[in-house]
Amino acid sequence: MVKFEESMYKLVVETSTKLPKDVRRAVKSAKEKENAGTRAAMSLATITNNIAMADEQVSPICQDTGLPTFKIKTPVGVNQIELKAAIKNAIVQATKDGKLRPNAVDSLTGKNSGDNLGDGLPVVKFEQWEKDYIDVKLILKGGGCENKNIQYSLPCELEGLGRAGRDLDGIRKCIMHSVYQAQGQGCSAGFIGVGIGGDRSSGYDLAKEQLFRSVEDLNPNEDLRKLEEYVMENANKLGIGTMGFGGEATLLGCKIGVMHRIPASFYVSVAYNCWAFRRMGVSVDPQNGEIIEWAYQDGEFIDFAAGEAEKEVAAASASDDVISLQAPITEEQIRQLKVGDVVEINGLMYTGRDAIHKYLMDNEAPVDLNGQVIYHCGPVMLKDEEGQWHVKAAGPTTSIREEPYQGDIMKKFGIRAVIGKGGMGPKTLSALQEHGGVYLNAIGGAAQYYADCIKSVEGVDLTEFGIPEAMWHLRVEGFRAVVTMDSHGNSLHADVDKSSLEKLAQFKEPVFK
Repeated sequence: MVKFEESMYKLVVETSTKLPKDVRRAVKSAKEKENAGTRAAMSLATITNNIAMADEQVSPICQDTGLPTFKIKTPVGVNQIELKAAIKNAIVQATKDGKLRPNAVDSLTGKNSGDNLGDGLPVVKFEQWEKDYIDVKLILKGGGCENKNIQYSLPCELEGLGRAGRDLDGIRKCIMHSVYQAQGQGCSAGFIGVGIGGDRSSGYDLAKEQLFRSVEDLNPNEDLRKLEEYVMENANKLGIGTMGFGGEATLLGCKIGVMHRIPASFYVSVAYNCWAFRRMGVSVDPQNGEIIEWAYQDGEFIDFAAGEAEKEVAAASASDDVISLQAPITEEQIRQLKVGDVVEINGLMYTGRDAIHKYLMDNEAPVDLNGQVIYHCGPVMLKDEEGQWHVKAAGPTTSIREEPYQGDIMKKFGIRAVIGKGGMGPKTLSALQEHGGVYLNAIGGAAQYYADCIKSVEGVDLTEFGIPEAMWHLRVEGFRAVVTMDSHGNSLHADVDKSSLEKLAQFKEPVFK
């Protein structure tokens, strides 16, 4: 069990810090197809730079290291209770070492366990087989993309597509709609796993199971293979693009599975995964616990070398008139910004996620936020021997969760800029216009790229909410983001949503007989 625990630790670290070969090739292909000089091209350059930095530093690709889900096949006679205990020990150690962010929160009290263990966590699903080795697959699926999972009950009416019936064409419409509804909030360009049939729980399980397939495999079911090819060809015509900025790359992979159902129910379940598609697998010797072989090792390994990737980010941004902003920021400076502007933030910014926003609605802020920047981020943090905190990963979280609070909080405390990913809704847009604020879209998943912009941790408040939800005071230099909602009532997110819905409507007519 000691060796097995070591093997599981290696698997966790590798999954969190290094993208598999097939995912790298998909990202490279998308990057090559994107139009130069666009916000989407700049995003993809940042993404590949982030991948290279995570490789080099052996640090989490994305700060949201997700909910660990293990799928394990064991020979008959292997003690699954002992395996699960070893996996839990490996998870605890990886969390201590900053390879995983503490993500296990009590659903009733809101308390973070601090070690990624809790009721039902990590998720470990066993299956017996007659082979002589243990097969372990792991996926780390973050909350941003998990929240864009969706399940359809056929027949149903779909926005832009009309009626979806209980047939292959109805399934097609559901899958196309699932890509549309995700927009940039799930860190597009993404991957989807689709489960047809089953009940509500087994359907989602089947959908997530598809994410363990290779991006480049061929479905043995001819109907499903044709459907996968159709979705891959046409989903990228929606124009949602990387981060929802518009562009050529919206979907990087689509895998579909099917199972039987009962006559009364017909579910189509979709598991959406971000570009930071962190899944890995190993074969383990049941006698000594050592790794025999790593999965997903076929084909070319794309090495996004750190130096070259950094140059590409600079080149992609070279044509932009980058606007430098020093916090605290004045209303006059904010009113001069417009959608599409690229800005660089210098000075202090403060992290704030769900717990902080809820707290600020009813309480005073622990610091003066007038003219300041709030960053929707739950970083991975480590404390050194001298007690100093260090940022190990710090990309943006999905902002739409803060829509009920954001506008009111900005006006209450005088906040001038909010940074996150995926955009926000009409309530926040109205507040930006009234108060004089902007929403800045950072590149989702680029946790190493943004951690590099953070030069020091100046303090922290409200640690009782847990490390991801605390208010961290971060001093930054050259923190780059794009204005996607301005103080003049303009929203790139609303525009892309509208245009992609219009494009979705062209797929209304039947395709499969």
